[in-house]
Amino acid sequence: MVKLQFQVAAGDRLPFKQDDLSQRGHAIECRLYAEDAANNFLPAVGTLLQFITQEGPGIRVDSGVQSGDEISIHYDPMIAKIIVQDVDRATAIQRMRNALAQTVALGTITNRTFLLALLAHPAFAAGDVDTRFVDTHLDALLPQDAPLPDVALIAAALSDLARADVPLRGTSDTAQSDGDVYSPWAVNDGFRLGGR
Repeated sequence: MVKLQFQVAAGDRLPFKQDDLSQRGHAIECRLYAEDAANNFLPAVGTLLQFITQEGPGIRVDSGVQSGDEISIHYDPMIAKIIVQDVDRATAIQRMRNALAQTVALGTITNRTFLLALLAHPAFAAGDVDTRFVDTHLDALLPQDAPLPDVALIAAALSDLARADVPLRGTSDTAQSDGDVYSPWAVNDGFRLGGR
């Protein structure tokens, strides 16, 4: 294609006519970005701790990053272009949903959930799309806030506690007062989460 573009730019004619061409199958491209769809699609910088994509027939992944790379404010936050091809639109959509579902991008927020919601939307599946599609269906495409499970809340509280600049009981820090916070990790007393 690029070679033909150069030839046409140099004044040559295309070596084929429109009647020589026929459509075969359907292709879809999704661009995986380090961006927060729920926060007006703002870039989400950070280190890409783990990045794994699905490979196989009908799937192509173009990416310039790998696990350990930094997504910074100085460059476009695109992580990868994922391109799929199949016999028709419905099977191409399913192939893309599978490819995105198997994609792992840890360490930063991505638009993967948004892309999956877009692919699952009935209007998109029917091909009823135009340049206003995202604006028109944005509420249905954005992830809904779900309450965090208790274990996540406990982990967050313990993480904040571990980073707090508060002397903890059981440490050799200065004398403790009744207002000090207790941490089970401050002493070696046999404490086990979920155990004795």
